[in-house]
Amino acid sequence: MYKTFSELKKELRREIPQLKKIKIALLGDTATQFLNVALKGTAVNDGFDFEIFEADFGQISRQILDPTSEYYEFNPDYTIIFESTHKLLSQYYKSYNTQTAFAEQKISYIEDLYRTIQSRTKSRIIYCNFPGIDNQVFGNFAGKVESSFVFQLNKLNYLLSAQVAIRHNNFFIADLLSIQNKWGRNFMFSPSIYVNTEMVLSLDALPIVAHHITGIISSLEGKFKKCLILDLDNTTWGGIIGDDGLEKIQIGSLGIGKAFTEFQYWIKALQRRGVILAVCSKNDEDKAREPFEKHPDMVLKMEDIAVFVANWDNKADNIRKIQSILNIGFDSMVFLDDNPFERNIVRENLPEVCVPELPEDPAEYLEYLYGLNLFETASFSENDAERTKQYQVEAQRAVDLDSFTNVEDFLKSMNMTSDVKAFDSFSKPRVSQLTQRSNQFNLRTVRYTEQDVDHLIHSDDHYTLSFTLKDKYGDNGLICVIVLEKKSPEILFIDTWLMSCRVLKRGMEDFTLNTIVETARKNGYQYVVGEYLPTAKNQMVKDHYERLGFSAKEDQWILNVNEYNTKEVFINPNL
Repeated sequence: MYKTFSELKKELRREIPQLKKIKIALLGDTATQFLNVALKGTAVNDGFDFEIFEADFGQISRQILDPTSEYYEFNPDYTIIFESTHKLLSQYYKSYNTQTAFAEQKISYIEDLYRTIQSRTKSRIIYCNFPGIDNQVFGNFAGKVESSFVFQLNKLNYLLSAQVAIRHNNFFIADLLSIQNKWGRNFMFSPSIYVNTEMVLSLDALPIVAHHITGIISSLEGKFKKCLILDLDNTTWGGIIGDDGLEKIQIGSLGIGKAFTEFQYWIKALQRRGVILAVCSKNDEDKAREPFEKHPDMVLKMEDIAVFVANWDNKADNIRKIQSILNIGFDSMVFLDDNPFERNIVRENLPEVCVPELPEDPAEYLEYLYGLNLFETASFSENDAERTKQYQVEAQRAVDLDSFTNVEDFLKSMNMTSDVKAFDSFSKPRVSQLTQRSNQFNLRTVRYTEQDVDHLIHSDDHYTLSFTLKDKYGDNGLICVIVLEKKSPEILFIDTWLMSCRVLKRGMEDFTLNTIVETARKNGYQYVVGEYLPTAKNQMVKDHYERLGFSAKEDQWILNVNEYNTKEVFINPNL
């Protein structure tokens, strides 16, 4: 499931292609040398090169509070703060007269660190919460004694989420407590190693902790799983629908059927969070659909599935078909299938797709998948729940397009409209999320937290534009983000241009450029300047500015506003 610590060390010794470099500061109150190694090795697997500044342990306050420290000289993109429960317990013992206020005082200290960092850098903070230690001073009665360490520790972990993380956009929690809950305290911690080396994480736990922390960074950098593809027979339900019939498949509250039902509830929760669900099954389509439409115990329904593919073709080819409809990267897909043969076919033909090695016993599916932490995310908005419907509509558009011989006629028939607005408090979460999720149609791949978006809203040096798109099939929501920087009285620079790939080939690029030029003209600018910064994912927009009529000059693209002719589009602005 996870590579061992030794295997992660070997990752750092092999020759690897050039990876995206990210600067990480690792600050701890106990020894972090081995965590440093585990993070670097895990990052290589995720396509990143972590350049890590590791302070001597016990220097968290000094590094952060001293403006001349090595930490600020390093200027990290991310700051990992690793404070241990063992040191916390020592602090608790020494605060005998104020133990009922221990958690609040610790939270105040953490918020002071956060504010200090944010006032001097743009670093995002990843703070490790505290695995449990029950010092057994009160036994089970500790939950009724406010001054007990167990009570204060539980309160501290709660306040980290409810008071700090929710209030501060650049503060993220690495949930070590949940790792301990899953793997056990004896697995995570070795008393003898701690006493002799000041290291609180076991060698076995290091890869898991590193995986969770790197997952947060990956999601903030736009790399995360967006789509779950499901096999059906003996994966989504027990039995074979074509052989056993609707009444005999195993699902519901009895026996092994309970395992499949609880599995479906988990998948439904992912779908409501915004993960796209697709089906890839070797079956006759009418048979495959039958449980979704008719079985009373099915949790998942047809309206939960964005793309449904059931036939007797190769599953790798069918996943390619799903990918072409969704227009997302293969590396953002997870495929679940109980059959080892089918799993290997997909692994061999589509190595970027994540294919977990499901246990043989369906009763173990969920606990196994919980341990993998496949669906790490760095954002959530209410719009996420609408994602399935949007992709279902997109699939219908693709079918209807085939019935038109002329693309222009099809675009006219769609009755497209767009709301164009400056960023505001309502669009802020979605704008931030789009900058973090969009990899392919993203000219410079700048990521913004909600706090960053808020700065842009109030900036005198920028114009901001957000675009929605609605047509006769449905509402796509906010699908395009533009940030324009006032470089000089004559030049308007396109700091950010990103779009959802779902709306390509509808003229949205031309409509957006028309709006950019109109903004430049209204405010007296003569030139609009664009830039393409290549990544592993955004090659599709390599020629974007050239196609739109910009002229190349060194590493940038220039458009003379006075010479621009407004492009014909079939999208009407909502006035």
